[in-house]
Amino acid sequence: MVDTNKQIKTGAVISYLSIAINILAGFIYTPWMIEKIGKGDYGLYTLANSLITLFLVDFGLGSAISRYIAKYRAERRQDKIDNFLGIVYKLYLIIDAVILVALTVLFFFIDRIYVKLTPDELEKFKVVYLISASFAVINFPFVTLNGILNSYEEFIHLKFADVIYRVLLIAMTVVALLMGQGLYALVTVHAIVGVIIIAYKLIVLKRCVDLKINWKYSDRSLCKDIFGFSIWVTISTLAQRLVFNITPSILGAVANSAAIAVFGIVTTIEGYAYTFTTAINGMFMPRISRIYEQGHENEELMPLLMNVGKFQYALNGLIVAGFAVVGKAFINLWMDPTYADAYYGILLVVIPGLFFNSLQIANTAMIVRRKVNLQAWINLGMGIINVVLSLFLSREFGVIGACVSIFIAYMIRAVALLSVYKKVLKLDMTAFVKNCYVRMSIPILVTVGLGILMNRFIADNGWLVLCGKGIAVLVVYALTIFVFGLTRNERKTIFRMKRRRK
Repeated sequence: MVDTNKQIKTGAVISYLSIAINILAGFIYTPWMIEKIGKGDYGLYTLANSLITLFLVDFGLGSAISRYIAKYRAERRQDKIDNFLGIVYKLYLIIDAVILVALTVLFFFIDRIYVKLTPDELEKFKVVYLISASFAVINFPFVTLNGILNSYEEFIHLKFADVIYRVLLIAMTVVALLMGQGLYALVTVHAIVGVIIIAYKLIVLKRCVDLKINWKYSDRSLCKDIFGFSIWVTISTLAQRLVFNITPSILGAVANSAAIAVFGIVTTIEGYAYTFTTAINGMFMPRISRIYEQGHENEELMPLLMNVGKFQYALNGLIVAGFAVVGKAFINLWMDPTYADAYYGILLVVIPGLFFNSLQIANTAMIVRRKVNLQAWINLGMGIINVVLSLFLSREFGVIGACVSIFIAYMIRAVALLSVYKKVLKLDMTAFVKNCYVRMSIPILVTVGLGILMNRFIADNGWLVLCGKGIAVLVVYALTIFVFGLTRNERKTIFRMKRRRK
């Protein structure tokens, strides 16, 4: 029997370790990598990844796997799990064939789509596209592995796979570049490491999970049920692709590869922030499924939302406050002044994360309750707003315009979700806004205010000064969180936990 609490705690620690490794190494080797391959090639690398990801929509089946297996496990019906996976894997193979056709057709229209790229850039992009697309087709059927391991609460193995992936990717990338290889090797390394991780997850699945996939099983009613659930998740996922994944293509159509490279830095930092603040999200699907299965949602869901939401808001707040204070100096030292726009762009795209990432328990509850259609409509509206605004603002203001459009679209989504969760899940979102958003915003504002004063008296002068300022921000933020962010009862709980450890 899996020890759920141990899996969640250990999985969270490993997850944050993986993120720390990725961020630290990324900060060190990303500027070196760009120097090795050039700013233009880095823009093409970013463009290829965003375009391929745009097509790698799993049509809601990934969420369906987590939702249905968690439900069947709560019911203790292993036979239903085996039958369900038999249907899902056949659907994945069919979808994979469709993706192969779509990516093949798109290849022949690259010249017409990216008219702002030079002939030399177009030729390089085509090669990169072929490598990335080939791996995408191979990888797609194995996207199911994460959902299965997550549903069986094998968080330790799942998160350890992330550590292996990041370490291998960084190590092999550095070796390739030191050997004089360029853009093509960079993309190939991603594919090779991806295949290694697939093999690792298959081994874990075979050893830790007792599955007997029933390939012969067919059930029209179950297929209809899966389709009804997954179609809305698909719409939601596609809509979210209309933000970060489509923006490089918009910049490629109305700007240039240099603008895409700057946006690549924005995407990198935003990705780190999102991964860091949502590292524990998927771990709560089985728990929330059990809460609803046992009929305890009225007593347990709101406290879980509040506790996890405040934790995620605090993490996101540290990133926002820290970057607001030292981000400009960091970008200048890490990259160079030509990437200065990335500072403002990063702030614009991470601030909305405060209000969305803290809602992940409610987001998961909507999946468990099969209310993903409402989330889909909200995300679709968000995506359309972003594309319309980005087409105009990116043409006029470049990267900053693209980030402003993302900021507006994200904030509209956050407001809409608060209203939906109040009506559908019957959660006290007014109390959540007061105790999470308002209370936890005070430490952010205090830290940023003191940070601005610090910057006026202490000039930026190298990495040592930057690290000193960063430590000061962390200390001030931690103290203000404890004083202003936590309630009296939460502070008492922390003191009791410390006494028990002693």
